Amino acid sequence: MKSFLDTSALVAAFHVEHPHHQPSFDLFVRCQKSDACCGLHSLAEVYGTLTGMRVASRRASGDQALLFISNIRERFTLVGLDEQEYFHMLDDSATVGILGGAIYDAILGHCALKAGAETIYTWNTKDFLRLPAAIAGRVKTPDQARI
Repeated sequence: MKSFLDTSALVAAFHVEHPHHQPSFDLFVRCQKSDACCGLHSLAEVYGTLTGMRVASRRASGDQALLFISNIRERFTLVGLDEQEYFHMLDDSATVGILGGAIYDAILGHCALKAGAETIYTWNTKDFLRLPAAIAGRVKTPDQARI
């Protein structure tokens, strides 16, 4: 079964004080390139989130964030959209009324479809469930993982 982890699951896996750290970490360590993928865009989101935390004691340095990203690259197949796929994603998103920052979830959802992922693991279920049915029907939280 091919699994796709979104940014919220990846950040929680690395941030030990995150309320969803343990189920995210447990899922992360079971992932292998052959059965797990994530969006190429998530690398930037993970870096930005971990290095941009408001509380200095929780904030990762650039080097720490790069180490986490290196771990992601070792365990996951990275999936990005080409130009045509990007425009298709934008068209689909406009059709279903996706606005603002939810477009980033749409990018990841379309990456999951491109990869043939059967399950999309996220803690951001509310926004993913607003996406087209082909994406929304695959959404689970990491504590529901069966890898």
